[in-house]
Amino acid sequence: MQREHLMEIAGVRLDVPSSQPVVVLREAAGRRHVPIWLGTNEATSIVFAVQGIEPPRPLTHDLLLEVAKTFGRSVERVRIHTVEDTVFHAALVFDDGSVVDSRASDAIALAARVDCPVLCSDAVLDAAGLVMTGDGELREPEEADGPSGSGTTREGAEQKVREFRDFLDTVDPEDFMT
Repeated sequence: MQREHLMEIAGVRLDVPSSQPVVVLREAAGRRHVPIWLGTNEATSIVFAVQGIEPPRPLTHDLLLEVAKTFGRSVERVRIHTVEDTVFHAALVFDDGSVVDSRASDAIALAARVDCPVLCSDAVLDAAGLVMTGDGELREPEEADGPSGSGTTREGAEQKVREFRDFLDTVDPEDFMT
């Protein structure tokens, strides 16, 4: 079984080039950050939960939690266990031990509402984790910690880091206020 790492919601931002929202998770006991691109509805739902905003009518994530509560269940934790290409796979773990497959964005939206742990597997952090360096830049872990054995990093990953860094430099948190 893979080790899991406790994550915190660092924020929701708008990716300027694509105009797509991104939730950024931060490793609680480390330096890695995981950006997860998501839909506008999920981004709004996460922002509302993090900021304690109660919409006039329940959002889908509120409804799901109310249904679980009606059946005597509560979400105990969420696990982001796999990333394939740019698709993150998660699971909801309920208080009775039952596990339900979930999109990562939905799992994060639920976790933000019930203040339960968000856990990321080693595989997810190894594949998608970026490190904040002392100068405030996000880089791949081996690039931030010093040269790797080959002295190079994957070209595609470098491009992803550059795009994410550009995004962080230009984002405004008010992009998500409705």
